[in-house]
Amino acid sequence: MKKFTEFIEEHLAGPMAKLANQRHLRAIRDGIIATLPLIIIGSFFLIIAFPPLPADWGVTQFLTSNAATILLPYRMTMYIMTLYATFGIGASLSKTYNLDVISGGILATIAFLLTFVPVNIPAEALDAAGTAGFVLPMANLGGGGMFVGIITSILAVEIYRLTDKSKFKITMPEQVPPAVARSFETLTPTLIVILGISTLTYFIGFDWHSTISKIVSPLVSAADSLPSVLLLIFMITFFWSFGIHGVSIVGSLARPLWLQLLDGNTAAMAAGKELPNIAAEPFYQWFIWIGGSGCTIGLALLLAFKTKSQFASKLGKATLAPAIFNINEPLIFGTPIVLNPILIIPFILTPMVTATIAWFATQLGLVNRVIFTAPWTLPGPIGAYLATGGDWRAAVLNVLLIIISVVIYYPFVMIYDNNELEKEHAIAK
Repeated sequence: MKKFTEFIEEHLAGPMAKLANQRHLRAIRDGIIATLPLIIIGSFFLIIAFPPLPADWGVTQFLTSNAATILLPYRMTMYIMTLYATFGIGASLSKTYNLDVISGGILATIAFLLTFVPVNIPAEALDAAGTAGFVLPMANLGGGGMFVGIITSILAVEIYRLTDKSKFKITMPEQVPPAVARSFETLTPTLIVILGISTLTYFIGFDWHSTISKIVSPLVSAADSLPSVLLLIFMITFFWSFGIHGVSIVGSLARPLWLQLLDGNTAAMAAGKELPNIAAEPFYQWFIWIGGSGCTIGLALLLAFKTKSQFASKLGKATLAPAIFNINEPLIFGTPIVLNPILIIPFILTPMVTATIAWFATQLGLVNRVIFTAPWTLPGPIGAYLATGGDWRAAVLNVLLIIISVVIYYPFVMIYDNNELEKEHAIAK
């Protein structure tokens, strides 16, 4: 074990830490995370439009009859989340290059929008379509266009960086106000971005969205499978076991896939269709990471109520409240789980067991599929209930998985507690 630990620290910890801080991955992560308020609030309107109430209630009939209007905030937020994410990605990446943040965000946004071909609806179709003139197709402004948005955002900022680094830009005298000077400095990269992407989209006829969709569709499909879920869980908990923030590394790579899965569910929900996907990010939050990475809610409960050593008992009582709200860094580094050969085993095993149970329960229709990104600090049963659109069975499943977490952690916590007791007795002597 010692040699294996040394190997991990020497050959894996460094490269993984660098990967987690790689500027492009960090920009993608930060840009997407910046849209979370819009995703959370926007998707909440789905629940309002399709309330988890009996269909014959007056309030239910009122809400469903006005669903099209109620869903408009959702369509202007979560439904087009990639439009907002591109600005965040561009701004974040520009910041790492010491470029103007706002200019980078705007360049990234226009680069993404130039991948769309506006549709011209003739005036004679006004009665049928409800509008006329040029309209922008919205479908790929959401999760379906996330990978295109990532690519074009990075491309736009890299062009901005190259023009700035090579001094291929318009430089104004020092007397010119900074805001005006920045506007002129970005004229060159703006011209290159607009001409370049416009040429590809409108004159060469390159279909960004269908091409990228064909490339990533196998990844999206695979991400919804149980083997993929288990692999991601193993990677995240494995890195955490050695003190490396697994969610930062794996989540940066997987989050665009998770968003596409969630977007597919919310779009289907809004259209009144069957939900297609299981393993969107809320599935991980409410059925796998209960109490935090490693499903450590069971560990916190056992430490607080079943241990006899003073250290374990006090640690459990101190960390139980944060664990209920899915904050478990005090547990991970306090017990510690990191480099602990006893607790690493249930830390990796427990979420894989809960994921398997939850995946089959969802696949068999025993629990609704997730449609809502509930705030991650909610207690598990409440978050599971909201994330599935008000399915009480999801709350029951969450409680069941907490019990299973306690059962799996139990023998390992008893070994851990006995070791702590021996240390305390030795000190007392």
